Amino acid sequence: MKLGFIRHGQTDWNARELLQGSSDIPLNATGRQQAHEAAAALAGGDWDAIVSSPLKRARETARIIAQDLGLKVGHSYDELIERDYGQAEGMRLEESEKLWPNKTGGGIESLESVVARGHKAISLISEEFLGQNVLVVCHGTIIRYTLSDFTGYKLDTILNGSVALLDNSEGVWKVCSVNGIQLQER
Repeated sequence: MKLGFIRHGQTDWNARELLQGSSDIPLNATGRQQAHEAAAALAGGDWDAIVSSPLKRARETARIIAQDLGLKVGHSYDELIERDYGQAEGMRLEESEKLWPNKTGGGIESLESVVARGHKAISLISEEFLGQNVLVVCHGTIIRYTLSDFTGYKLDTILNGSVALLDNSEGVWKVCSVNGIQLQER
């Protein structure tokens, strides 16, 4: 089984570097183009299904990729929703850090909670699509920290429209690539 995690395409809030978290912000034109580019990068990858977070930006990205690859869009998983940034949503990172250093307080969801949701989503998707190769469209923070938990080290930024691949052919999840770049064994 293979999972292809795709960060949704760009939104206006991404372009303005605003924390959007669980705010339901749609894609912009650049984001739609990034979704088409992600589909092109995934073409020929033997994908069986595509699922996503229920937020608009993830669902639209999934629909574009599904159309380009000839897949049907599956249902959404609440576990894949982006980290809830609470009162910091709509702020620039620097502004929120002054109010809530290290993203603690202000109703900001803990990274432990984000990673637990990421693992639960992988488990649910694995059960539903046993032995199939599934594309999963969701969000940067949940991808970054869930995959970091698998690798044992902190991963860099997850780019809009980028693909990260996980493989479970040997019975354990292994992160193969992030942002379309193969990872070296550590």
